[in-house]
Amino acid sequence: MTYCIGLRLNRGLVFMSDTRTSAGVDNFAVSKKMFSWTVPGERMITVMTAGNLATTQAMISLLEERSKTAEERDPSILRQTTMFQVARLVGATLKEVINESTGGGQEAADQFSASVIVGGQIGDGKPTIFLIYPQGNFIEVTDDTPFFQIGETKYGKPIIVRAYDPDMGFEEAIKLLLVSFDSTVKSNLSVGLPFDLQVYESDSFVGDRTRRIEDTDPVYQAISAGWGDALKSAFQKLPAYKL
Repeated sequence: MTYCIGLRLNRGLVFMSDTRTSAGVDNFAVSKKMFSWTVPGERMITVMTAGNLATTQAMISLLEERSKTAEERDPSILRQTTMFQVARLVGATLKEVINESTGGGQEAADQFSASVIVGGQIGDGKPTIFLIYPQGNFIEVTDDTPFFQIGETKYGKPIIVRAYDPDMGFEEAIKLLLVSFDSTVKSNLSVGLPFDLQVYESDSFVGDRTRRIEDTDPVYQAISAGWGDALKSAFQKLPAYKL
């Protein structure tokens, strides 16, 4: 399992993913799940993946290969004219990999299943984020649904729903996501540090605002401890239910 979030703010986009992969309770490894393509001044595209590791790695490899080989090797993620077209391409590539990996039948397809978050900005288009399903179809963020999660989503969602504000700055948004990830890590062994972080400011067309957050990161440690203390304090202040 894994955990990834793509969050849209009025200032831009924030992406965060964990890096844990597992094949049983005693077999954990670190694997990157966030990938970016940037053309300065023109586009910035970020993809995060969850699900079968062989499927997601094959999908990323195809996208990479088709963006770097000869001009006639289409479709390329670097030549799509809108983020909608990028989402269609990523969805088609994911579906292509799953179809090639399965011998037919729903049970086989489920074994190779994966989901994807893709976000970014191209040209005059607005920064946006899409959630792509294993079947290749997708949905886009809206004002009512300004973020997407994939992987182990249930533990980290409540704090985002309660605290998200589209006007918040990047630093506040990162703090919010770290609380969400910390809640997930403490609840599920299949999600773990380090976390990969990327911040994209609207119309900047650069993807260099990235960081890998380790478990020794002092800010993360302070947020983790502080959030636990704050929850205990808030709980103690709630009225008791008297029988």
